[in-house]
Amino acid sequence: MRAAVITEPGGPEVFQIQDIDDPTPGPEEVLVEVKATALNRADLLQRRGRYPSPPGIRQDIPGLEMAGVVTDVGERVFNISPGTRVFAILSGEGYSSKLAIHHRLVAPIPRNLNYIEAASVPEVFIAAYDALFNHCDLAAGESVLIHAAGSGIGTAAIQLAHNIGAKTYATASTSDKLSKAYELGLNVGVNYKEKDFAEVIKEETSGNGVNVILDVVGASHWDQNISSLAVTGRMVIIGTLGGFKSEINISTLMFKRLRIHGSVIRTRHAEEKMFLTQQLANNIVPMFEAERLKPVVDKVFPLERVSEAHAYMETNANFGKIILTME
Repeated sequence: MRAAVITEPGGPEVFQIQDIDDPTPGPEEVLVEVKATALNRADLLQRRGRYPSPPGIRQDIPGLEMAGVVTDVGERVFNISPGTRVFAILSGEGYSSKLAIHHRLVAPIPRNLNYIEAASVPEVFIAAYDALFNHCDLAAGESVLIHAAGSGIGTAAIQLAHNIGAKTYATASTSDKLSKAYELGLNVGVNYKEKDFAEVIKEETSGNGVNVILDVVGASHWDQNISSLAVTGRMVIIGTLGGFKSEINISTLMFKRLRIHGSVIRTRHAEEKMFLTQQLANNIVPMFEAERLKPVVDKVFPLERVSEAHAYMETNANFGKIILTME
């Protein structure tokens, strides 16, 4: 099979397309012919040698999600047959044309999505769903601030929050990204390069703040985030693009009775990922099939142009997902 392999830590140019041995599915695994995968910010860090894979996963092949077709099943797999279209989150190795994966870690692709569209879904919709509902209990009638509206996570979170009837606020680096986010259900957008988002939240909520914040930025947004949260507000931090160290005024957390969560999916135990995959199948797939959610694909590159895809992601110009196809 083919794979995009990191030859050494460095820039986008360090990738090399190599032929490697095909995987063999275990008794409870399925063999998937990967049709498409998608880039994530974690892939950029892994390429630079700054985000190691979990034990048992190759360090030199990134990729945290995939969409493909099952070609073989293990002897103890009875609920999935060859020919089934599936997608999944991964701990790595998604930039490969074949994968062996536990059958409880794959979900059926929505009937109305092709492989490219499907590859844009698993990582960001699972992460956004987990952050908003499992961690923060976002409910209809509440408000949520979502950072990085143009990111894969941002586009997924805006749609999920809008679908349950929450009021959505979001930040982005350009007015163009915010314009596209409004089409997904965004209510109030803030260009953080032009305005202080905490001041906008204060004005828009009459000083009350928002109930929930989904943050992928981290330290540089800490003070503004805490200021933007309402009493009994909840925040989940799932990224550290703006750093990971910050001085904290604990008294504000106490007086506002805030709940602050941190979350990462890649390193969770298999059982936790199986639970999230079941949520994908039961809660998210039906919304795609009912066209209440839609995939957001920015650009598509063949696997051979993986270096170009990484260089493009580093410009931060994308709105939605960047896809790699295997054909």
